[in-house]
Parts: sequence; structure tokens; C-alpha cells
Amino acid sequence: MPAELRCDDVAPTLAELAAAGSTDLRARRHVESCLRCQAELVQYRKLLRALRALRTDVLRPAPGLVADVLASLEEAGERHAIRALLTGRRAAYLSGIAAATAAGAAGAIVLASRSRARNARRFRLAG
Repeated sequence: MPAELRCDDVAPTLAELAAAGSTDLRARRHVESCLRCQAELVQYRKLLRALRALRTDVLRPAPGLVADVLASLEEAGERHAIRALLTGRRAAYLSGIAAATAAGAAGAIVLASRSRARNARRFRLAG
């Protein structure tokens, strides 16, 4: 005789039991004898009834709601475009600053090496 099912074993099949009835005879027998699983099955059935009732409900949007939503989407799109533009400019500014800094450093190195070369020539000529 197979081991009896526990509530934890049956829990995953309770939704199936509530919807259409399970083909698992052992699970059905467990639910018939277990008050905890029966209560859980009742909750699943209530949920299914509520979901079926929602299928027939038709919600009508308030007048002007669609226009308000479209306007909000347009504003959000504009804000995103502005932010993207500023971010792109910020990257360009930073790369420009980096290039200028590198050029300045290269220029300083060239000037320093020229100055050193001049000083070396002066001292050689004098000596």
C-alpha cells in the first residue's frame, strides 16, 4: 500500500482540484479526509468564482481619461528626450574636457622639454 499523502504533497494540486477536479485519486482522498486541505480548496473555489465574475464586468473609462493618459505619456516622452539630450551633451562636454586636458598636458611636456633643451644649450655655450 502506497504511503499516504501529506498536505504539502497535495497543495500544488489543489488549484487543479478546484478548477476541474483532479484525476489523482490519492489527492482527492486526502482532501476528503483533511479539514485543512478542504478549507484551502474552498478558498480556491471562491477565487475562481470571483475571477469568472470579473470576466463579465465591463469597465467604462471616465470621459477624458484617454486624453489625460495620452497627454501624460507625451509629457513623459518629452522629459525623457530632454534628459537624453542633456546626458549626451554632458558626455560630449566631459570628452572635450578630457581632450583639452590631455592636449594641455602634452603641450606642457613639450614646453618643458624645449625649456630644458634651451637651458642645456646655454650652459654648454657658457662653459
